[in-house]
Amino acid sequence: MKGSLRTFIGTATLTLVLSTLVLSEPAYAAKPVGSDKGASTEESGGGDDTGIYAAARITYSGSVAKNGSTGNVTSADVNWTPPPCWYAPYLGAEDFKKKMSKDIKGQMSTPGMGGHAGAALSELQRHYEDEYGWTDTPGYKDYNVDKDGEGMFWAAVENPDEPDLLKRSSCNDLPFWVDNGEAPPPQYEEAITPEILAALAYQHMQLPDTEVSLAPEETTKVNLPTWAWLDKAVFDEVQATAALNLPGFALQATTTATPVSLTLEPGTDDAETHPASGECTLNADDSIGEPYAQGKADQNPPCGITYLRSSGDGAFDLQATITWEIAWTGTGGAGGDLPDGTFGNGQEVVVQEIQAVNR
Repeated sequence: MKGSLRTFIGTATLTLVLSTLVLSEPAYAAKPVGSDKGASTEESGGGDDTGIYAAARITYSGSVAKNGSTGNVTSADVNWTPPPCWYAPYLGAEDFKKKMSKDIKGQMSTPGMGGHAGAALSELQRHYEDEYGWTDTPGYKDYNVDKDGEGMFWAAVENPDEPDLLKRSSCNDLPFWVDNGEAPPPQYEEAITPEILAALAYQHMQLPDTEVSLAPEETTKVNLPTWAWLDKAVFDEVQATAALNLPGFALQATTTATPVSLTLEPGTDDAETHPASGECTLNADDSIGEPYAQGKADQNPPCGITYLRSSGDGAFDLQATITWEIAWTGTGGAGGDLPDGTFGNGQEVVVQEIQAVNR
């Protein structure tokens, strides 16, 4: 038979089959086959009274959001998104047989389970029990139990933070066997890699809240330059790591974000930014801008804003957005770049008219 078994047995039936492989364990990021649970920064394997082990759990460390939440980084590339799903180690042969055979048997005994759905379950059973396969996808004899301990069945994992259901469920191949120390078959392009882990670390990275120093501070005057700067001490790189550690299988990737520029948005069109682009780049000492010094009140700052009208009884919402260059390194010397990330803070700035003195 050519093509995937998913195409043969039909989307609806495969969804029905895989929906049985849901683990009732604590929240985790790597969710074997259909789980709807969220992520956690403190994840470990777990089991139940059947001995089934939920092995494929990704742990996050470093500068990451709490409780497995997505971080505060916004990709500068609007076309880049974290992986919606991937394939990862799931169960050993004995445990997989115990789980899958029980689920298939249970569904076959369901009243009304006939026609295409019943035939699909029979084909699924043959695939894992009687070596029924197709081009580039072999079948298995008795769930590969004679190789128990020599590898694992891998299964689809949904990214719980992917809002698009179709994307999240697009890794829809049946669980497949991978020998210890071997790479997954090439047709499984979404199999977990250090690069996928790097993208997940990016997704969970939490950049620090950084308040820009201003002079004058909080309250300034119309047509008076406001100086803005960030000292090196409060403006440094951050790292986030995602790791998958199993007996005989370990991958990790560390994503490093390095600040490179600060962009100022005055909160009103009636203002001039310095420089005109509003983007203040890194100095040689890794700071940005320049602190105000006495005697420079009439000079334009290398980084700052001149407001051209009063904020009245309120304040302007100055947005200070930092751009971070993001690179990653991972297991086996892998590495590369990810899209720049941005994160901004708002600061209220009161702008007053300069009062004239009449004599």
